[in-house]
Amino acid sequence: MSAADTIEVFGALAEGGAEVRFVGGCVRDAILGRAVSDIDLATDAEPNRILELLGEKKIRAVPTGADHGTITAIPVHRPFQITTLRHDVETDGRRAKVSFTSDWAADAARRDFTINALSADMDGTIHDYVDGLADLHAGRVRFIGDAGERIAEDYLRILRFFRFQASYAAAEPDQVALDACREAAEKVENLSGERVWQELSRILAVAVPGTVFSLMDETGILTILLPVDRSINRLQALAALEDMVGVSADPVRRLTALIQSSRREASQIAARFRLSRDERSRLDELTASRGESSPGMAELALRRSLYMLGSEFFCELVLLDWADQIVHDPAAATRSAPDWKATWDAAEAWQMPGFPLTGADVIDSGVRQSPEVGEILAEIEEWWVDQAFRPDRDRCLDRLRVVVRRR
Repeated sequence: MSAADTIEVFGALAEGGAEVRFVGGCVRDAILGRAVSDIDLATDAEPNRILELLGEKKIRAVPTGADHGTITAIPVHRPFQITTLRHDVETDGRRAKVSFTSDWAADAARRDFTINALSADMDGTIHDYVDGLADLHAGRVRFIGDAGERIAEDYLRILRFFRFQASYAAAEPDQVALDACREAAEKVENLSGERVWQELSRILAVAVPGTVFSLMDETGILTILLPVDRSINRLQALAALEDMVGVSADPVRRLTALIQSSRREASQIAARFRLSRDERSRLDELTASRGESSPGMAELALRRSLYMLGSEFFCELVLLDWADQIVHDPAAATRSAPDWKATWDAAEAWQMPGFPLTGADVIDSGVRQSPEVGEILAEIEEWWVDQAFRPDRDRCLDRLRVVVRRR
């Protein structure tokens, strides 16, 4: 957290008389020796003053959430979210009305978890108003003050509890926190789909998702979020396979593994969470294509699937289908593990061949420009695929002449 951009932003605020500190995940991760990605800052300067101070140093800034005190500074290499210290004036479980303050302890007290209320100076001095440091080192996730009150202020904190539990806990969940989440479980229905997916996607991406999803299932929250047949075991099997083959976790792929649903139900889930167009499309295609892969696939069948679906997508199907077998027939999955790995290796190494002909070749053969051009081209491509992609351009042109004469 001592990169040039960080020093530049800190300096711009501090030179103008503002007190500024690191807050949130960057503090937690730095203390634990984890890689730091996003950097969030807090300051006693109000939003207009932040904009003014950054402007004086020619640092681009955007008022991304000025009503709630958040400005995004955009120096050369990375953005920084800078939020004015605040305390809640009114809450309704979805959004809070806030007023600004210069009191760091008051700002810490309004946060959700003790480990989320830590702040740090540029020199690394830690400020801890709610015993968050002890909880962080012990791997405890506790709400600040009364857990029920913290949840009532913002129901999204229910999902955040499970995310923090998955990411930072080294012990059984805090029973008070868990009971409060269970009692307020139905309130997650009041949250917007975007906010739910923002948190759920991050929970899906944790290293070992099975434990936290079992906890969510036990409290009834998972049934509310995903009212379809589910398999936590398949999700965990997928996560283990991803780790084995060295693939990064992907929330949509893992959501596909978690739910056992029809395309209609998957579409309803996508609509509920307001997934992006690309996310919706992937969820639909992954749901519809389950069972496309198998262990030790015959070469021609494998190549055909790879050509039609693409290597990246087919590799996802291999992981999902493999995880399916692990859950439904563990003995068979153990026996076929080498064959699954062979299918995976072949798919990962696949280089997409280029079909040697184009529509121009069909037209040059005497066919007038019409839908027939595409039909002929598709017929020859299908023949080429059936020949395991071996025919070169000359052989494909010979085939073209045969097809044109036949028509």
